[in-house]
Amino acid sequence: MPTEHAQVSKSRKISGIWFIPLLALVLGAYMVLHNWMTQGPDIEIAFKTADGLEEGKTKIKYRNVDMGVVNEVRLNEHLDGVIAKVKMNRQAVPLLIKDTGFWVVTARVGLGNITGLNTLLSGAYIELAPGSSKTEERKFVGLDQPPLTPADAPGLRLKLTSNHASSVTAGDTVLYKGYKVGRVETMTFNPDDKLVHYQIFIDAPYHELVNSSVRFWDVSGISMSTGATGFKVQTGSIDTILFGGLTFGVPTGIKDGGKVTKNSTFELYKSYKDILENPFRYGAYYVVSFNHSVKGLSPGAPVEYRGIRVGNVVRVLFKEGQSEQIEAGQEGEGAPIPVLVYVEPGRMELSDTEASLVVVEETIRLGVGNGLRGSMERGNLLTGAQYINLDYYPAAEKATLGTFMQYTTIPTIETGLAQMEEKVTSILNTIDALPLADTVASLNQNLESLESILDNQSTQQLPTHLDQTIQELRDAISSLAPNSDASQTLNSSLLSLNRTLANLESLTGTLSRQPSAVIFPSSPEVDPIPEVSEQ
Repeated sequence: MPTEHAQVSKSRKISGIWFIPLLALVLGAYMVLHNWMTQGPDIEIAFKTADGLEEGKTKIKYRNVDMGVVNEVRLNEHLDGVIAKVKMNRQAVPLLIKDTGFWVVTARVGLGNITGLNTLLSGAYIELAPGSSKTEERKFVGLDQPPLTPADAPGLRLKLTSNHASSVTAGDTVLYKGYKVGRVETMTFNPDDKLVHYQIFIDAPYHELVNSSVRFWDVSGISMSTGATGFKVQTGSIDTILFGGLTFGVPTGIKDGGKVTKNSTFELYKSYKDILENPFRYGAYYVVSFNHSVKGLSPGAPVEYRGIRVGNVVRVLFKEGQSEQIEAGQEGEGAPIPVLVYVEPGRMELSDTEASLVVVEETIRLGVGNGLRGSMERGNLLTGAQYINLDYYPAAEKATLGTFMQYTTIPTIETGLAQMEEKVTSILNTIDALPLADTVASLNQNLESLESILDNQSTQQLPTHLDQTIQELRDAISSLAPNSDASQTLNSSLLSLNRTLANLESLTGTLSRQPSAVIFPSSPEVDPIPEVSEQ
């Protein structure tokens, strides 16, 4: 039998059976690579409670897109809250920054709205709201309440402060002329400055209505006032009546200001009436001091410039003035009493801005060098109320601005009743300085000398002698009466004198015509014949 030999082939082929594990290896590598590329970092979110949180189920969402899932929920170290460990997707990495917010979305029923009804079927989830910081963060503190405004909503976010807690609270409406333009986002009380702080959001395009001159005031509920014309009732919208709210606008008589930036701070007033009493935001504090009584000068009294109100009196700095006087070792010397005043540029037809403060400060500095002084004037003679007046006095002594504590001081001058009182006091002081005692003593001595003269016998006989002299004068006058002998003799003498004077006049005339008449007899004078005119 022939022997058969096996033929050995040198080429080898891969068996198809290896295709399956190779495919599995490729798929596994792809899944690992895909998981690495899509898987994001682990983060921790602190909440007060674990209400609505479930491990492996509670999702993290942004714009209703899944961004991660809660893997673990545990108590924190102090056992007063919980920590949710979350596995985030890689696409969420740019959103994990310092001011990103997280809060649990559940069904909520509030005074103004109802939210989160979809969670009744799908379950609670954690909403993500990205911030604007540039710093990455992996540990966050969850919000107790969801923000009322979407993170990317166009508009303007502002801050308000108030020294009292009104009926305005988070979720209330912000109105402009009765139209809803925004909302109150948060309300907190700061024990450090003892102020209530609000954060509000004005939706676009209504945020363009906000400028540096606007004022915010409370329009919650119903406001009633009475006057000569009867009752006046003011209300906002139905929302503000039921739930509260606020509004804003530029007060009458104030110019529109410039644009405001994000998170600018404004004051929240109780009512529009309070705004009219103090309509300006910017002002400067000054101190004026007086050496006389400040009785009648009360907080809120006007500060005027030539009859135009430019500010008001804040208060009398009596305690501060006493403290400074004691520190300077001048106690008991009657130091001037400082008065704090507040000057507002807006009352001078300037814009209500910080730039106007610089203009006012420079104007006052130059004005003091040219005689600008403060004085206290009486505003009401019946009540005795006084006010501060600023005016120029060119004859005043040269002076410059000073300082008292952290305030700038304006030099003062005495005018009006105060000036009169000062002059009267000066006169009284001059009179008091006169040697009245010596003068009275000398007068007493003169009176005593006069009394001794009057007691002299010869002085006492003077009235008798005087009466005799007067009687003799009367007799002499009576002797010159028209029917008396002396009067007739005098008349006869006067007639003789007249005849003699007439003869003397005739003789003088003859000698003037005929000088030789003294030696030769004079011819009689012929009567003159009147001339006849020719026909």
